Amino acid sequence: MSEEQQPIIIRRKKHGHSGHHGGAWKVAFADFMTAMMAFFLVMWLVGQSDEVKESVAGYFRDPGKFNQKGRSGVLKGSDAAIQNEKENIGLIKTQEKESFLPSSEEKKQLTMTAKNILEELKKQRVFDRLKKNIKVQMTSEGLRIILNESENSPAFFEPGSSKLLQKSAIILVTIAKELGQLNNHLVVEGHTDAAYTSQTGYSNWELSADRANSARQLMDVSGLYQGQVREVRGYSDKFPMIVENPNDPRNRRVSILVLYEAREKQYDQVEVGADLMAEL
Repeated sequence: MSEEQQPIIIRRKKHGHSGHHGGAWKVAFADFMTAMMAFFLVMWLVGQSDEVKESVAGYFRDPGKFNQKGRSGVLKGSDAAIQNEKENIGLIKTQEKESFLPSSEEKKQLTMTAKNILEELKKQRVFDRLKKNIKVQMTSEGLRIILNESENSPAFFEPGSSKLLQKSAIILVTIAKELGQLNNHLVVEGHTDAAYTSQTGYSNWELSADRANSARQLMDVSGLYQGQVREVRGYSDKFPMIVENPNDPRNRRVSILVLYEAREKQYDQVEVGADLMAEL
């Protein structure tokens, strides 16, 4: 038998760059393009205004600000993304001020209450004698009712005492009946003149606070709802009504302040600071 011929196998060797370099050139090219893009962005930014530079810097500090409505643009003609610090402070103060403003309905309600109080007081016999000692005012805080003393004779309190005069107590009773129909809270203030002196240690501070509290006690049982009075203050002679004459008897007075509900927020906010004792 003749020997079988073996098949001839020819192997071809592939030539090309891919076998040597693979895909590494793509990574290098991507890095080069990224660097060029960053370079051109920097060159563009250098030629921009300070406002644009501040907005771009603000984006990297806090990108969340750009998600707010009307705060997405940094180019000319668009809204600034980062507001000026002074503008922010002014906006905050404006918002705080507006939050303490009463509504028009509340103003009308307190004005109507003031008129009702005056109408009810006119029905009292003692009103003719004391009408010069009663003042009703609308202020930025709310309705203020002032009961001040007279020069010639006591009007509401016994001289140098926090004891109410029985014949004048009907004034506070009438006022309490009307104010008790409101949701608004009250502040009762006591004031004295600068002429009162005492050698027993009972000063103008005690007298002003005690008179305010005496008025509060009578009104509490005469028509106010429980907890309607939120503060009782004694100012001594530090805030005279007759500024040019601190000794004027009219400076001896009790004021009833009916607070606007919006203004009560100021009294509800108590600032709490760091405990310095903890550092000792």
